[in-house]
Amino acid sequence: MTRVILFNKPFDVLSQFTDKGLESSKRRTLSDFIDVPKVYPAGRLDRDSEGLMVLTDDGKLQARIADPRHKMAKTYWVQVEGAPDDTTLAALRKGVKLKDGLTKPAKAQIIDEPENLWPRTPPIRVRKSIPDTWISLTIREGRNRQVRRMTAAVGHPTLRLIRAQIGEWRLDGLESGTWRDA
Repeated sequence: MTRVILFNKPFDVLSQFTDKGLESSKRRTLSDFIDVPKVYPAGRLDRDSEGLMVLTDDGKLQARIADPRHKMAKTYWVQVEGAPDDTTLAALRKGVKLKDGLTKPAKAQIIDEPENLWPRTPPIRVRKSIPDTWISLTIREGRNRQVRRMTAAVGHPTLRLIRAQIGEWRLDGLESGTWRDA
């Protein structure tokens, strides 16, 4: 039977089970939170991003989730600097020109701060003179740091990035640093 685990990755955790970096770095990894043999992450989430990761013991499922050719939708809650207007949201929906080409169209809308949001440690930088806004952004590709590059390209740098959904799997109240079987 296939095992699928949903994990809410905290900020500053590597999305792998071992740290192949400097021996003295002692960065936190998935093994600090998940002690389940033979499950592997289906895709990555940057160290400075938070939220949903799917882990499985099924290599074919892992490949289907991680491979951009399958176009599995991934939804992010993005706290950005400033207040995006309709033109900015339309640009995200149409596709944004990045150094590695035009992104595919995304679903983008302004949302209220997500309910039951856990505090981030350390907290984001806040500037009293510049507001911040939450956006829900759904993409179907997975370029390196794509969401951060998209929001920066439209003039609203990302302050906090949380993956809320991968395909049909959702965070749904999963506390930061905890996991459950899907």
